Amino acid sequence: MRTKKGFRVNEICGAYVIVAEGEENIDFSDIISLNDSALLLWNSVEGKDFTIDDLADILVNNYEIDENTPLPREVALKDAQELVDEWLKAGIMTK
Repeated sequence: MRTKKGFRVNEICGAYVIVAEGEENIDFSDIISLNDSALLLWNSVEGKDFTIDDLADILVNNYEIDENTPLPREVALKDAQELVDEWLKAGIMTK
């Protein structure tokens, strides 16, 4: 997978959103806002090939995992898959 060219993160009033650059990419019908985790992932993989496993690794390596959480790796994989599904639906990345 890869993030599509022509999209970048902007900070607007303290919130991070993905915005399109260039007339061919402008579509204001769907604003993509990023929480801290999504921002970390976008910045880590923007312009690079990556897998869901790569995203899960980033989450596991950058956040403290509660040791009482069963199967923390599986939780990170689930969260990464949900984010990828959102990004694919929004058209800001390719498989």
